Amino acid sequence: MTTLGTASAAPGEFDTGRLEVGETRDGSSVGLPVAVINGARDGQTLYMQAASDGDELNGVGVIQQVVPQLDPAELTGTILVVGIVNYHAFQIAQHRNPIDDTKMNRAYPGDENGTSSERIAAATFDVARQADIILDLHQGSTSRMINETRVRCGRRHRLHRECLELAKAFGVGYVLDQKGPDGQLARAGPDEGIPTIDPELGGCVGWDDESIRLGVEGVFNVLRYYGFLNGHVDLERQTRAKGFDQYGSPAGGLVSFEKELGERVSPGDTVFDVTDVFGKLKARVTADNSGVFWRSRRLPQVASGEYVCSVGTNVDTY
Repeated sequence: MTTLGTASAAPGEFDTGRLEVGETRDGSSVGLPVAVINGARDGQTLYMQAASDGDELNGVGVIQQVVPQLDPAELTGTILVVGIVNYHAFQIAQHRNPIDDTKMNRAYPGDENGTSSERIAAATFDVARQADIILDLHQGSTSRMINETRVRCGRRHRLHRECLELAKAFGVGYVLDQKGPDGQLARAGPDEGIPTIDPELGGCVGWDDESIRLGVEGVFNVLRYYGFLNGHVDLERQTRAKGFDQYGSPAGGLVSFEKELGERVSPGDTVFDVTDVFGKLKARVTADNSGVFWRSRRLPQVASGEYVCSVGTNVDTY
């Protein structure tokens, strides 16, 4: 019998329930939605979670589509799922946990006696520690961003190769291979000896059907590649960036982009222009280095110094 919160499933069974992580301000219990898919045959364990950031919903869309397609009778091993991690932020479609104004994906491995976010991180990380593989489903918040997978352990980490392999199996085409900030699950998992990736499934307001479709394919690629399900996966070469150039606006006004997401950028290429409300050019920003146009703000209006876009740099394939 495998148990996650109130969900409990014997081999060949499936169950859903709640994982208690604290109480709301009126004393009501806070329970994260969880699922256990316990395969009919023994094997590895996969942990998967979504909505660590409360406005990043594409991962929830992936889980919503993946779980109904999983038949425990056809599964080898076990899949543990937390469908919504940042409970409080999800309720109000906000990025950060409003209880402690914290970005959840900076709170791992957590503290069971700490802040709201640290307690949720501790509870979910206790589950993740049971796994052999971790998928932490994200998106680029409400910005515009390519579909990519992040390897955040750092290129000198003992599990770097395994995390790169997992990202290649997920296979959305682009990988950011850059050590992440402290507190990310994709940092904490490898430190525990568990290959972990952070798929960033586009960026949108609400959710995006194409990014969700790619995420669903990515999950099933992983399940087949690592033997949870029957089937063959042809690993495709991924375009990898090892860093970012981030660009802010030198003036206030309205931004117009000269590059599309995923387009190659060369030094000196115009990345974006800033005009005033009457169309007069105020500033033109050019690329410093070669790379891939990776991410941009969604709204056109900017203040001087405000973030506008990012170019993935030090690009290769693997």
